[in-house]
Amino acid sequence: MDRKRFLLVALTAVLVGGCTLAPEYVKPDSPVPDGWPAGAAYQGVKTRPAATQAALPWREFFTDRRLQELIGIALNNNRDLRLAVLNVDRARAYYGIARAELWPAVGAVGSGSRERVPADLSSTGNARTSERYDVKLGVSAWEIDLFGRIRSLKERALEEYLATDEARRSAQILLVSSVANAYLALAADRENLKLATDTLRTREEAYRLIRKRRELGLASELELRQAQSQADAARGEVARFTQMAALDENALALLVGSSPQSALLPADLEGASPPGEISAGLSSEILLQRPDVLVAEHRLRAANANIGAARAAFFPRISLTASLGTASADLSGLFRGGSGTWSFAPAIAMPIFDARTWSAYDVTQAEREISVAQYEKTIQTAFREVADALAVQGTVNGQIAAQQSLVEAMTETHRLSQVRYDRGIDSYLGVLDAQRSLFLAQQGLIGLRLAGLANRIALYKALGGGFQ
Repeated sequence: MDRKRFLLVALTAVLVGGCTLAPEYVKPDSPVPDGWPAGAAYQGVKTRPAATQAALPWREFFTDRRLQELIGIALNNNRDLRLAVLNVDRARAYYGIARAELWPAVGAVGSGSRERVPADLSSTGNARTSERYDVKLGVSAWEIDLFGRIRSLKERALEEYLATDEARRSAQILLVSSVANAYLALAADRENLKLATDTLRTREEAYRLIRKRRELGLASELELRQAQSQADAARGEVARFTQMAALDENALALLVGSSPQSALLPADLEGASPPGEISAGLSSEILLQRPDVLVAEHRLRAANANIGAARAAFFPRISLTASLGTASADLSGLFRGGSGTWSFAPAIAMPIFDARTWSAYDVTQAEREISVAQYEKTIQTAFREVADALAVQGTVNGQIAAQQSLVEAMTETHRLSQVRYDRGIDSYLGVLDAQRSLFLAQQGLIGLRLAGLANRIALYKALGGGFQ
């Protein structure tokens, strides 16, 4: 019995450590240039030899304390991220199931009985009690993985688990950047609301002054109605930005997972600490470490392993059903003893011809080519995202400077128009045009400042940052 047990263990070790029929994995070449684009739009881009800042933890990149607290709450409460974590747990469990297929499933069954024999029925003439116990230990239909079918399926499950884990990492990066963008959007809309409120107050005051001038016969009805229309337009802007700020709060609450406290919300864009500035480095090779690219690569590896399982289907399957032990004992008053048996029942399934097996193999080949295309497309999309962010980075500061100069010029234009109107040199139409132009220029400046800060977040996210 010891010899048989030794041979069984040795055979198991040999078979489990066998080879697979999966093709050797070859990583596809990157379908994008080695460096970033160059041209007029990228002249203002800051580049450094190393792109280590792409892995900068989000707490170091986002320096605003209120934003840091909101991101921390979102990482604990956001339901999408929670689903991503649960998907990882499920994929890990599936991998455990696939790995367990390599080993035999050993089961034990026990039974017992007790019987009392009266004296008049006993062969000895004395009453006695008979007890019997049986224990069976066996292996049911264990497939011996000679050609690596199960190991290939296990490898596929492992890669799918790793892909799911990278998807969770990608979900976290997306959540962090989404919270930051919602926070800054709320800050910008609240600043726009403040601007619209101040503009409304100024225009209502102008309307009251012109109404008094109209009562004194110093202003026309046209001028009064023009001033009224400007005040009404400003009132509409106040209502619009009040609505947009409320929608921004709702979006932020959904991301955070609960209604954030008022103390954690920004008053305006000026009071929000800007995110840090990072460099994309000199090489696009950093894109290979992005979570979504790693997801595509793990799925490509899974498709590659699946080919091994499909190839193994052309070869015989050997399964083993074994009774490792059947022990019984009669513990009666007259007899004490037991017995044990061992048995093996191997079964071989030999494929002769099955068109479905060939079709399944063709499917795995096609799936691998699909995975290659998806992997290359993911890298190309990542390259485009970084290139777009770099183009904005190289030009947005010039736009902000030009817009700031425009606001200053329109402020002076409005002042001079008001002076000329008060002195009776020009009509009120010049003041109206200056008011509208100044308000639009101020709104444009807020939008460009928001675009510059949002682009920092976009570049940070595109380079795979934000995971901690």
